Amino acid sequence: MNKFDTTTKDRNASCLVGRGLTKVYHTGEIEIHALRGADFELRPGELIVLLGPSGSGKSTLLNILGGLDTPTSGELYFEDHDLTQAAEHDLTLFRREHVGFVFQFYNLIPSLTARENVALVTEIAASPMRPEEALRIVGLEDRMDHFPAQLSGGEQQRIAIARAIAKQPEILLCDEPTGALDSKTGILVLEAIERVNHELGTSTAVITHNSIVAGMADRVIHIADGRIASIDVNAERRPARELSW
Repeated sequence: MNKFDTTTKDRNASCLVGRGLTKVYHTGEIEIHALRGADFELRPGELIVLLGPSGSGKSTLLNILGGLDTPTSGELYFEDHDLTQAAEHDLTLFRREHVGFVFQFYNLIPSLTARENVALVTEIAASPMRPEEALRIVGLEDRMDHFPAQLSGGEQQRIAIARAIAKQPEILLCDEPTGALDSKTGILVLEAIERVNHELGTSTAVITHNSIVAGMADRVIHIADGRIASIDVNAERRPARELSW
């Protein structure tokens, strides 16, 4: 049995923990320290915001948490599995079954409808939801037969979210999901992420440089110069519809 087999795990026990995570890139003789001993925890069902300026290490941390990159040193655990010791096959399974990714750019296939773009993921997932259900959660049930070119940027991003959640991952990682959108459209995208977190209980991390977004989080992790500078706990989460910038 594969150690990431989704048929036997307790979906309520999901937890992602990083300890002393570092990442050093080498360009010739130059060392670039993107992460400098970051500690991190994503708790079951919570929504956190990773806040910091460009170049602070946010995306590097997110890529390591999602198994897209490996740390130079440190430890990373998903439930009781040590991802830093995992073989590439196991990391691939971790990404495929347990993590949904949303990036600033939508990466939709232009020749496929919204429903078909989402269905691509459900065909390889172990326990997917129907594409129609994923599109309902993000508020696009009436647009599922439209092609990307017929949709606004915000609608395309919500399709990307539907695609990410259709495999029913425990973890949703969003890297600047509103970075290419205006405030009004960005709020709709944040509402979709909020709904996923509420309805599915998906543990969610949102990277942003926009401090306004921090209001919708359970916890706000401030990142600076590759380090966790501080962590704020919000007494209560502010609904995404009340945000504006």
